[in-house]
Amino acid sequence: MSKIKKSPLLFKVIEFFFITLGAVIAAFALEGLLVPNSILDGGVTGISIIFNILFNWKLSLCILIINMPFLYIGFKNLGGKFLVKAIYSIAIFSLLLELFHSVNHVTDNILLATIYGSVLLGVGVGIVIRFGGCLDGTESLGIVISKNTNFSVGQFVLLCNVVIFSIAGYFFGVDRALYSLLGYFITSKVVDEISEGFEKTKAALIITDDGKMMAEHIYKKIGRTVTILKGNGLISGQKAVLYCVLTRIEIPELKRIVKEEDQSAFITISDVSEIIGAHIKSNNKLKEKKK
Repeated sequence: MSKIKKSPLLFKVIEFFFITLGAVIAAFALEGLLVPNSILDGGVTGISIIFNILFNWKLSLCILIINMPFLYIGFKNLGGKFLVKAIYSIAIFSLLLELFHSVNHVTDNILLATIYGSVLLGVGVGIVIRFGGCLDGTESLGIVISKNTNFSVGQFVLLCNVVIFSIAGYFFGVDRALYSLLGYFITSKVVDEISEGFEKTKAALIITDDGKMMAEHIYKKIGRTVTILKGNGLISGQKAVLYCVLTRIEIPELKRIVKEEDQSAFITISDVSEIIGAHIKSNNKLKEKKK
């Protein structure tokens, strides 16, 4: 493992390999099990499935086109590193959907299709997310909204999916909406387990030499404020300790910033079960706080 970390190129190859593997699993779950039985997923994929069933539009093209505005939002707020992996993830996912479209679906049993399709979809999406990719752009928009409102990313995504499943109930019947909702909860749980928290807030603790500089870069590139504490290592001496609360999708960008700013920095990431009180998320709120 240490050899892989010392070889950035090999590490990148492994990352893109697993992103591709996750996209393969997710695409098969949709075209082989869920879509043939009119079972919807949430987010952009759910919207695309509705267009596919109602208007016979290609699912692969719908996912690719609808995700474009969200990719731009993600680029503006999470940087170029996010954009490269997100574009690759969605492009390969769309291509694989087109390839699997001609494959015969696995079963006509709607309950089996819902359960196994959702589990496979969760595995695929979880793998992609774990290695820094993205198959659904709604979470990028959720991050932007969470920075300027009291909505969390998870709350925004859930609200979007409630609307999507309501539409599914209107067009395809209540039973399909209920099966889709069941599938969504199964998928979310599986993604939770694989990607270490799909909608969970994370807390990062960073020990570094130059806390002020790193805090400024984190705020500039991610939009998250940082609490700076003074620390004293037994061997390393005086250090700055940074505490930052952020979302799971922002963690790869945080790691990149820390690595670029201080190669010797030490970072730990943990789950946060609840946030109580004000949490500064935007430039305007920071100015108000300073005033």
